[in-house]
Amino acid sequence: MSDNGRTPVDFWFDPLCPWAWMTSRWMLEVEKVRDVEVRWHVMSLAVLNEDRMDELPEQYREGLKDAWAPVRVVAAARELHGDEAVGPLYTALGTRFHNEDRGTGRDTIADALKDAGLPAELIDYADRDTYDAEVRASHQEGIDKVGQEVGTPVIAVPGADGEQIAFFGPVVTPAPQGEAAARLWDGTLLVAATPGFFEIKRTRTADPDFSNL
Repeated sequence: MSDNGRTPVDFWFDPLCPWAWMTSRWMLEVEKVRDVEVRWHVMSLAVLNEDRMDELPEQYREGLKDAWAPVRVVAAARELHGDEAVGPLYTALGTRFHNEDRGTGRDTIADALKDAGLPAELIDYADRDTYDAEVRASHQEGIDKVGQEVGTPVIAVPGADGEQIAFFGPVVTPAPQGEAAARLWDGTLLVAATPGFFEIKRTRTADPDFSNL
């Protein structure tokens, strides 16, 4: 349990991923209707795909060229200003990257830092490898819970026996709110906690819908 008695939910994200962003906004809804507290951790699509770049579509490879800057800034914020800096910065970044479609360049990241109440000089870490080891360690911590065949987000929550239940996703659009968010949370935990359960999946027929965020 967290210090405040709420159940901790560890959430690994890459700020670039629109599906992780959607899931993260659902998770904030779950916080309102279930006795949970989200703890944010960075992971990296660049790290996840670095050994299989030749297998990826060209458009996806191009997108990954910008993947290091945001996670480096998030990692620097965490190392220099504590865990509590991560959630607000992710919200500021994701709102600009996804809801507002403002791109992922330095100006957008700098604006997000300002909105999150963090020092402007953190933008300098976008081009530095100062905390790359911390990014990789955080990424590996999340991936080790679910295996290499997934992406972002990864969620881990204590199970009935105290051992963590971890899973990728859920991938959903738009982000459920209110009681719908609660039902999806309850169902996800029920499925994920079933011994021997591995996967439910169907073809995506819609793009991420940010209209209710």
